[in-house]
Amino acid sequence: MSTETKSRSILVIDDEPEMRSALAASIQQMGYSVFTASRGEEGIQLFKDRPIGAILTDFKLPQMNGLEVFQEIQKSQIKIPVIMMSAYGTIDKAVDAMKSGIFDFLVKPFTQETLESAIRRAFQEGDAVHPISRIKSLPKGKKRMISQDTAMLKILKLAEVVAASQATILIEGESGTGKELLARHIHEFSPRAHRPFIAINCAAVPETLLESELFGYEKGAFTGAVSKKPGKFELAHTGTILLDEVSEMPLHLQAKLLRILQEREVELLGGKEPIPLDIRVIATTNRPIWEEVKSGRFREDLYYRLNVFPLRLPPLRNRLNDIPILFEYFQQKLFCKKESPSMSLSPEALNHLMSKKWQGNVREFENVMERAFLLAENGIIFPEHLMFEEDQSDPSKKVESHVMPQTVWEAERELILKTLEKSGGNRTQTAKILGISIRTVRNKLRDYRETGRFIQPNDPGVGKSCPLEEAESSQDNRENLVKGEV
Repeated sequence: MSTETKSRSILVIDDEPEMRSALAASIQQMGYSVFTASRGEEGIQLFKDRPIGAILTDFKLPQMNGLEVFQEIQKSQIKIPVIMMSAYGTIDKAVDAMKSGIFDFLVKPFTQETLESAIRRAFQEGDAVHPISRIKSLPKGKKRMISQDTAMLKILKLAEVVAASQATILIEGESGTGKELLARHIHEFSPRAHRPFIAINCAAVPETLLESELFGYEKGAFTGAVSKKPGKFELAHTGTILLDEVSEMPLHLQAKLLRILQEREVELLGGKEPIPLDIRVIATTNRPIWEEVKSGRFREDLYYRLNVFPLRLPPLRNRLNDIPILFEYFQQKLFCKKESPSMSLSPEALNHLMSKKWQGNVREFENVMERAFLLAENGIIFPEHLMFEEDQSDPSKKVESHVMPQTVWEAERELILKTLEKSGGNRTQTAKILGISIRTVRNKLRDYRETGRFIQPNDPGVGKSCPLEEAESSQDNRENLVKGEV
């Protein structure tokens, strides 16, 4: 039995003759040889007798189901990728199967492209590459979950599996680990992908406004309600709603949320009739939510309603092997729209990044990278270009390098001026890059002129106004008049 023959052979196990024939024909068109079986026992015998490189099996089979087939094959000690197929009704069982080591899971009905992708990955390097390849297939402009960490890849695979169901999902993880990104990832892989995705941060909205934001209100429901306003739940109808930082929700609103989850209907403030809802609910929290339950700050019955399928994202310090590919990703993200030279990490800088605890996780890493890209002038990032949050908040920590600022004020000034220089003196572009308003940029530059501290003759935008700056100032004022910032 040759390795080449074995590597191109696929065993299809399905008790439906039409499905089995269609799968066999599709796989043969892809250039693979196919063996078929209608029952689990028959498939196991073919596996023992024939050269098989991968197995595609339905979960629901007579007598012996797909998971039992997989368990029996595992006893042979031969590592072979097993792809399981199932309809929506057996998602929970399929998740258990994947936890046992199933290579991939396809939800019926699936496309020819989905089948080809799963089989191609099964014959390539294996499990460690497929979630990233899936993520890269998302539409341009979408943020992506990037990882090569084994534990993280397992979470992504489980997320993609449960995405096909209607199960409520609770995502736990520290701030900056990408909880909202994972929620959007689940939405993109769900049958609701082309429906609304509505997110609300329960910690960011004042308690007095959160109720009306979530549930909406009728005209005249309270003073100032001059017209009807739909809430986030109503806006998410047929799609997905993300309750970000749900543990911050006040207790009296938790009771109303519980009713929505139970009855799948929402009643507007001042409304007379409830509105039926067809929604997928995903909640996130950066606190150990069970501890919130034990302390009495979160309802236990609501916890069980939300915790139908829990996912916990690991902190960046527990997946440091992701730092090199995160660097590549953020470099592409930050420079994709500019004709800027590519950046590289010096070995010293990489070692420095790998030694950090990353309390702010991926969000902190992105901030550090953005600052480093601005400070590194020769395309190579060295340790002196890495400005960490703790270094900026603690004046006693000074980096021994002449190119690094020594105070928070100087760090801010240098970052703004370097960004202004790289954007060709364009304050509008500078504000966009730094994520601040044009007014803030203008005020900072005015402060640098008035104080006269650390001013150098060639600082862009700090000395005497030039025609470019004056013209841009007029443009800034026109833009800000539209935005109401002037």
